[in-house]
Amino acid sequence: MLLKRLTEAMGPSGFEDEIRGVLREEVEGCVDRVYTDVLGNLICEKGVHQPGPRVMLDAHMDEVGLMITHAEENGLLRFRPLGGVDPRVLVSKPVRIGEDKRFGVIGAKPIHLQKAEERRKPLPLESLYIDIGARDRDDALAHVRLGDVAVFATRYEEIGVRCAKAKSFDDRAGCAVLVEALRETHPIPVYGVFTVQEEIGLRGAMAAAYRIQPDIAIALEGTVCFDVARAPGHGQGTVLGRGPAFTLQDGRTLADRRFLEFLVHVAERHDIPYQFRRVKGGSNDFGAIHRTRAGVVGGSISIPVRYIHAPAQVMSLEDYENTVRLVRAVLAELAKGGFQA
Repeated sequence: MLLKRLTEAMGPSGFEDEIRGVLREEVEGCVDRVYTDVLGNLICEKGVHQPGPRVMLDAHMDEVGLMITHAEENGLLRFRPLGGVDPRVLVSKPVRIGEDKRFGVIGAKPIHLQKAEERRKPLPLESLYIDIGARDRDDALAHVRLGDVAVFATRYEEIGVRCAKAKSFDDRAGCAVLVEALRETHPIPVYGVFTVQEEIGLRGAMAAAYRIQPDIAIALEGTVCFDVARAPGHGQGTVLGRGPAFTLQDGRTLADRRFLEFLVHVAERHDIPYQFRRVKGGSNDFGAIHRTRAGVVGGSISIPVRYIHAPAQVMSLEDYENTVRLVRAVLAELAKGGFQA
């Protein structure tokens, strides 16, 4: 299954080699040309010599992770985060480290040994370490190098009523939507870009957009969902199962009203449920894309993800399927001249 294959692949920011290889295998034969740029973005061209607006569909490959920075004399490994990782969700979580995917467990002082004041606040990152079962520092460094990266050791699994859990729906869900879009034939120029280093500053998207010079760009993204008990409506961001979300404002973007109204029109015309992202925090690759060169029209289509950036994230499969439907419909409407950039 596509979602399982993508979410279980390793690919933290700056180390997207494995997930890039998986995505290349998925799109080869579906596109006219596929290549990698200097930063590592995987760029797929389809029908680029056809008339019509140049459409860039973006989804970032990278996930949040950890980088090994030091080995203690007893063999325990110190690390720093790659991307926005909440220290409160790390204790006792299993991880896979490096190309060999060596198993490790994130450890900390047990609660029995903590002082009362320590129990009242989250453990800071400097109190945490990764245990790979090494005898000492030399043994640890015989298996793990400083600079190696770790990701959460979470398997994809379908749960409950049409939901799934995995480690990296942000943004492998968007990558899967983009793969599905590239498998279709569209009568306009389409550039599918799987970008690098979104989690540490939207870096890949900026370079890719500068290269492609799109007329229209759409970022496909997993976004914040906090629709749990007692969460206020304005703080939920999105709600699981209510469809793909459109951004009104985030940390880097104010929605282009013309394109936002176009997205709403397409969703309603094709009877696809949608919602609006109701928080300002965070951003996505469109925050970088729309400011390149002379500016780019477009927006983002996001899939709600509970527990985003955590070891186990939850997504509605119906939201995912409706996002696939919406992207196909948007491309069809663009091909018919439904929006003029």
